[in-house]
Amino acid sequence: MIERRYLLGGLALGGAVIGAPMLFAKSARPKAQPGWQLSDAEWKKRLSPLQYRVLREAATERAFTSPLDKEKRAGTFVCAGCALPLYSSKTKFDSGCAQPLFSSQTKFDSGTGWPSFWAPLKGAVGTATDYDLGYARTEVHCRRCGGHLGHVFNDGPKPTGKRYCMNGAALRFRAV
Repeated sequence: MIERRYLLGGLALGGAVIGAPMLFAKSARPKAQPGWQLSDAEWKKRLSPLQYRVLREAATERAFTSPLDKEKRAGTFVCAGCALPLYSSKTKFDSGCAQPLFSSQTKFDSGTGWPSFWAPLKGAVGTATDYDLGYARTEVHCRRCGGHLGHVFNDGPKPTGKRYCMNGAALRFRAV
């Protein structure tokens, strides 16, 4: 019969061996499209301190601090970094601006304290694997400037079951 202390020690060692690669894995930050590869000084000049931390350093704003979480008007949510439209009430190209990335019709109240959406439009956002908390998560970023927007989770509503949980500091709202 195996002693309890050896069993627990073996489980802890096994968990450390399996989990160690994730603890030391580097999250690959997405590259910006040509023309949006700005220096840190240029980004700091363009963004507020909170926007810089969220968009360029992949920080997360505090829950329930963004007024965009409760935004209900029709309009477009754009990237605060490059003004690329991210969420729109339109499902086609807006004249004079880039393709919307999410429809405002897909916005829902997730109760998490961050603006949440259940589906992106085709080719609108990019994703990368993020290991910042020691386990794999799917990071969502702006396809133009590479700015960190938030993460996508598999606990959203139908029809997709996805929850695109975005930082309000990474967004700006434009009413229609």
